[in-house]
Amino acid sequence: MRKSTDRIEAIHRALQVLKLMAARGSVSVSEAAEYLNVNPSTSSRILSTIEADGFAVRGEKRRYYPARHALHFGQTPIMPTLYERLRPHLERLSSLTHETVQTATLVGTTVHHGDGIAATDRALVLTSRVGKRLPAHLASSGKAMLADLAPSVVNARYAPTDSGVLPQAVAFNLSNLHRELKQVRERGYAINIEATEQGLVALAVSLGHLSGEHVAFSVALPLARYTDTTRKNIADALKTVQHEVLAAFSDEQKPPLPDML
Repeated sequence: MRKSTDRIEAIHRALQVLKLMAARGSVSVSEAAEYLNVNPSTSSRILSTIEADGFAVRGEKRRYYPARHALHFGQTPIMPTLYERLRPHLERLSSLTHETVQTATLVGTTVHHGDGIAATDRALVLTSRVGKRLPAHLASSGKAMLADLAPSVVNARYAPTDSGVLPQAVAFNLSNLHRELKQVRERGYAINIEATEQGLVALAVSLGHLSGEHVAFSVALPLARYTDTTRKNIADALKTVQHEVLAAFSDEQKPPLPDML
């Protein structure tokens, strides 16, 4: 066995960062720099290299999380994660709209944002919502997915609990929600105008059930940039990419059962 002094320092540091990431769940540039006792620029290069080689993924607030190569080291994953497989389609939506785009899943009455691409070529842009959760009846992606479900299923999801509390803290009218979901089915996409955040507009389409997840794509933009022409162009882009996703995932597409909760 070689002496420890013969180790390659760059490899040693990268492995130390991977161990730190595994222990903490995620790591920032400054945390890695402090742990390794190096300059932030050095730790940034290490994390960027780890990310480029598929061992880490950069999330919200420039935090790095273990990627599939780190989670399945020494194994060949059977199939990339759903978010990874949808990523090229999300990038296509970004190129068509030049606005911030998101991938979200529906869990009960909550929307979970798992991937996103922030617009970079606008004077006024919105940041990605990756990692954030929103009430489904307010978010455009949530309404797009709720529209897939039978009205009785929507009623069941929003039924008061045994303690009389609704699943969401925000009060809303269920009849109004059903009317809006009917409109979503008729036009093929959902709209959120300042329902989740002042000054924000979002449009979304459902991608149905893929790999066991109820998924949607959304496009978010500032209200100041929202016009009838913008709405039509974004809706057309969403429907185009929706069609492409459904064609690419045709073997896995599973419509929700009428009584699916």
